[in-house]
Amino acid sequence: MIIKSSCLALLLAVTGTAIAVDPLTVDDQLIVYSRAFLNAHPDLKYRALGMENYAKGRYPEALHYFRLGAYYSDKPSQGMVAEMLWKGQGTEADRAQAYAWMDLAAERLYKDLIIQREKFWAEMTPAERERAIREGKAIYRKYGDEAAQRRLKNVLERNRREITGSRTGFVGVLTLYVNGPNGKPIPISGEDYYQDKFWKIDDYLQWQSTTWQALPTGTATTGELVPVKP
Repeated sequence: MIIKSSCLALLLAVTGTAIAVDPLTVDDQLIVYSRAFLNAHPDLKYRALGMENYAKGRYPEALHYFRLGAYYSDKPSQGMVAEMLWKGQGTEADRAQAYAWMDLAAERLYKDLIIQREKFWAEMTPAERERAIREGKAIYRKYGDEAAQRRLKNVLERNRREITGSRTGFVGVLTLYVNGPNGKPIPISGEDYYQDKFWKIDDYLQWQSTTWQALPTGTATTGELVPVKP
């Protein structure tokens, strides 16, 4: 399918769940794009579902999933909520609300989200700017990192405990199997699957931040998102 959109939407479409622009190691790719991993990481799961629906033009559904991703501190999802509000995709256009959401998305100072936020500000009227600042306070209280990262931390810790069966997170000699590119099950060690960067909130957020690169622009051709069974 052909997707023509903003730099943010293009990035998410090109990279699937859009976890990173930098290439992941082969093992990390198998882990991160597996269904089990996505189900345990609601920020990435709902971002992926949002982009899948966005690419198919199902904008109300896409906006619903991006809001869920945003609830779990996913900045690209928050940015997509902003863009859809700005353009009136899946909802009535609301530039003041769009700016408030893009300001939230830029909370961690990702360069491209800051640029997009400033573009929004430059195009708004004084009345829209005033309303964006006023209404943005409630959005920050619910979706800002202070609240949303705490939610995500609780989910990651719970899911890790449930899968390993260990309250301390001990993995031992655990081996997991994920489907490779040809559909053949590939073994992944528990040590690799449960790396701190995937499950401990501070390491996880640092991993995402260090892999965030400048967003591309232009036109991309992508295929359907294909879940990989563990």
